[in-house]
Amino acid sequence: MGILSHKKPKSIVSFRGFGLVTGLCLFILYVPMMVLVFFSFNANRAVTVWGGFSFQWYVKAASNSGLQNAALNSLTVAVIATTLATAIATAAALATGRGQRFRGAQSFYMLVNLPLMLPEIIIAVGTLSFFALAGMQLSLVTIVIAHTVFCIPFAYLPIRSRLETMDGRLEEAAADLYASPFEAFRYVTMPLLMPGIVAGAMLAFVVSLDDFIITAMVAGAGSGTLPVYVYTQLKQGVTPEINAISTVLLAVSVVLVSASYFVSQAGSKTVRTSV
Repeated sequence: MGILSHKKPKSIVSFRGFGLVTGLCLFILYVPMMVLVFFSFNANRAVTVWGGFSFQWYVKAASNSGLQNAALNSLTVAVIATTLATAIATAAALATGRGQRFRGAQSFYMLVNLPLMLPEIIIAVGTLSFFALAGMQLSLVTIVIAHTVFCIPFAYLPIRSRLETMDGRLEEAAADLYASPFEAFRYVTMPLLMPGIVAGAMLAFVVSLDDFIITAMVAGAGSGTLPVYVYTQLKQGVTPEINAISTVLLAVSVVLVSASYFVSQAGSKTVRTSV
């Protein structure tokens, strides 16, 4: 019998060159964004020539009627699609996480999350073909339907993850105290699950707000969203106004994703302390 080695495996951080590669990846990823944010405050119209600090491009962007319509469309689509996608994702998570086991549950789980792994252009073409077969005219409604379907897995994952960390004994204790299934769901399951629902809704909102490929394919005349508006303006060249719009979108996305993370973490601590 050989001597078993109890040597502790090396952490990936200890490998030579790990820090350099990590720093290079972060540099490539974030420096272009920092440059975009920096030149959004440029007083000079030339994008790459600094002419002093100014908010004029933010003011100009805010008074642009085309931009206002696109922003309103984006918010309308994101709010409705997020609400519908979160409701469907919550029901799916409860069915797979708390409901009776059924044949094909694993396949159902993979099916719900499949849009995360598929190229977005394939989903966009398939969705457009579906609307054509159904005889639906492209409009804001088709964007809402497409975004709802696309956002379901983004809302489902945090909710399902939250559900898996919840102790089922709490619901059993509520039943032992003569709570009906609806009362156990309302007073035990739903309050504990709420941080996951909020985190999933925030992620779905960000995904809907920033989506371009699917929106560009299924948008009708006059129903373009903010990312589509930015793309059409880019055909005329990058301007400080585009930098200002992109900076606002970036700030909203960072705030919502960060809030989603902190809400999820706070919920996990609540579950651990309640058990």
